[in-house]
Amino acid sequence: MSTLQAEKDRLIQNYRVRGLVKDELAFEAFREVPRESFLPANYRSSAYSDHPLPLMKTGQTISAPHMTIMILEYLELEPGLKVLEVGAGSGYQAALIAAAITSSELTGHVYSLEIVPELVEFARKNMEETGFEKRVTVISGDGTLGFEEASPYDRIILTAAGPELPPPLFNQLRIGGILVMPVGTPRMWQVMTKFRKTSETEYSQEALSSVAFVPLRGKFGI
Repeated sequence: MSTLQAEKDRLIQNYRVRGLVKDELAFEAFREVPRESFLPANYRSSAYSDHPLPLMKTGQTISAPHMTIMILEYLELEPGLKVLEVGAGSGYQAALIAAAITSSELTGHVYSLEIVPELVEFARKNMEETGFEKRVTVISGDGTLGFEEASPYDRIILTAAGPELPPPLFNQLRIGGILVMPVGTPRMWQVMTKFRKTSETEYSQEALSSVAFVPLRGKFGI
């Protein structure tokens, strides 16, 4: 067993003991996707250190492993769903989601928006090298505007913190669908929040955990 695989297994055991995540689908996806393949080469040996890591000189980060697997559980994923991600970064979270929404019978799809051109190219390369390019479409653009062409979505995840739910994303979520995002301001703790669309104009919301994410960029960001 490789050192990285042993470190990954230790993280999984730690999360189980702590009760951090209970969704077996999330654990299966975490096992399948190699985080090291979504990191700049100089950080790959730290792939399973449980903290965020920088993505080149973009000012963006890849979230800590515990946060990425918690997001899978927050989204209540199942095979066959169509998911929109705002903030592709290196593509790791999108690949995890794609793994979780694929089974032997059903294959879902992730549309992942990224505003930083350098990261768009990095994420696309990572998808091709790990075999996720048919399950994840990486799109260059303002994520706060969504991607209307493929809407409505069953799930939407924002991997950057904004002051409120962006209206275009709410409009592109199907009724009964779930949107998860960090709500708050940069350089402070934010609240990871789950929104569930109950009608064309209404939603319920639930505070999940305190988090610290980079700011959401774009028309409806910070």
